[in-house]
Amino acid sequence: MAISQKLQLKQSQGLVMTPQLQQAIKLLQFSHLELSSYVESEIERNPLLETDDSPEGGAERRQEPGNEQSAADENKAGTASEGGGEDVADLRLDGNDSAANTPLDSDYDNNFSDDTPTTSQPQAEEFQDSGWANMGAGSAGGFDPRDFDSQSQLTAEKTLHEHLSDQMHLVIFDPAERLIAQHLIDAVDDTGYMRLNTDNLADRLGAPTAMITKTLSTLQAFDPPGICARDLAECLTIQLREKDRLDPAMEILLGNMDLLAKRELAQLKELCKVDDEDLTDMISEIRDLNPKPGDGFGPHLMQPVIPDIFVRARPDGSWHIELNTETLPRVLVNKQYHANVSGTARSDDEKNYIADCLQNANWLVKSLDQRARTILKVGSEIIRQQDGFLAYGIQHLRPLTLKMVAEAIEMHESTVSRVTTNKYMATPRGIFELKYFFTSAIQSADGGDAHSAEAVRHRIRSMIDEEKLDGILSDDQIVTILQAEGIDIARRTVAKYRESLRIPSSIQRRREKKQAL
Repeated sequence: MAISQKLQLKQSQGLVMTPQLQQAIKLLQFSHLELSSYVESEIERNPLLETDDSPEGGAERRQEPGNEQSAADENKAGTASEGGGEDVADLRLDGNDSAANTPLDSDYDNNFSDDTPTTSQPQAEEFQDSGWANMGAGSAGGFDPRDFDSQSQLTAEKTLHEHLSDQMHLVIFDPAERLIAQHLIDAVDDTGYMRLNTDNLADRLGAPTAMITKTLSTLQAFDPPGICARDLAECLTIQLREKDRLDPAMEILLGNMDLLAKRELAQLKELCKVDDEDLTDMISEIRDLNPKPGDGFGPHLMQPVIPDIFVRARPDGSWHIELNTETLPRVLVNKQYHANVSGTARSDDEKNYIADCLQNANWLVKSLDQRARTILKVGSEIIRQQDGFLAYGIQHLRPLTLKMVAEAIEMHESTVSRVTTNKYMATPRGIFELKYFFTSAIQSADGGDAHSAEAVRHRIRSMIDEEKLDGILSDDQIVTILQAEGIDIARRTVAKYRESLRIPSSIQRRREKKQAL
């Protein structure tokens, strides 16, 4: 067979993951905190990007002559309505309804009406004739009496660390011990426990372990009682010692907290060598103690769950769905700055850099817009599928899978999975993670519609909460009741759901109810 050379054309299709496509996919699974951090890093890296923090969305700057900027105000990403069995999504971006069908690689320009109202800053005429008017004049950091809030100074609460530091300065005078004490105080968490290994601190400071232990003992005598303890048993021991109630029997009880949690009262009586009455009194004393001595000091910094989607009921029974504008970053592309710097670029490297910055900035804006539309589309379909849950409660939660939502909105399952990760929805029944609405199905015993696993768990908890001392339900009895209600479920499934809800067995529940009585 002769070997020869020839030219051949071949056409094929393939999926190429470009960096821009990878960025768009990565943005889908970001929470609003991760998204804000990512956008801030992109703004620092790209000189053509900037944030728009003004209440008017930067309208005043864009109305100035000769200032033209490209913007994608993602907080106007739109609303959706669901009702009457229809999936209706009304997305509006910059007042242009046709933007919903715009390709991802198209260009976005700002179109603003000339009738956009502008607001002027109020003039503080009452300060012009006073001495405050000239204070700090000509300085951006000048003092403004209107910015001073005296009420906030009067109502400021002392934090736990400040409370401990004040006591430390009155008791400890040695400089070395003060240094150790300050490190120990800094390691105290909001509940009052000292989360630091003393051996590691000794190696870090080069101090003897005995000195650190002595300093810790001094701190544990501070107010409130039980502060700076390393575990629950030590915290309770400190409080009982201050009340002069730490006898040998109580020490044995505190050393066997695991048995107390399991309600092994017979074994505890044998270990403590007390009768039923004495053991009951000891347990009552422990219940009167404070397991978190640091809770009463200062405002606790708690990060609330901020929903990404709001769902509100309409008067006609349908549901109004909209994105939370507070979680959507406002990103602008400054085309005026691009025009200025592109005209001064001389070398090819400078021109390529400016072109890449413009391309990346436009793609980021379009990716953020596409992310908002996708979240709203997935959220609308979830509400359409789980309409019964919003109207009647958790017992009407339907089985739902990623595949069902993906087929309904014509997207891939992986896209739906990314969208529902770390996203929350505020409904009239509370704030839920989007993953909460996806539950497995339990077949019906009478051949009807399947039941949601979450609804079955809720039914099991309700039955156990309503049981009396003389009517403690075993797992077999729960299975019988559920099957009578048309739920085909096995005993091991009931046991698994009960354990996931942290509900003890029927024997332990009966023992706890007797002890409570």
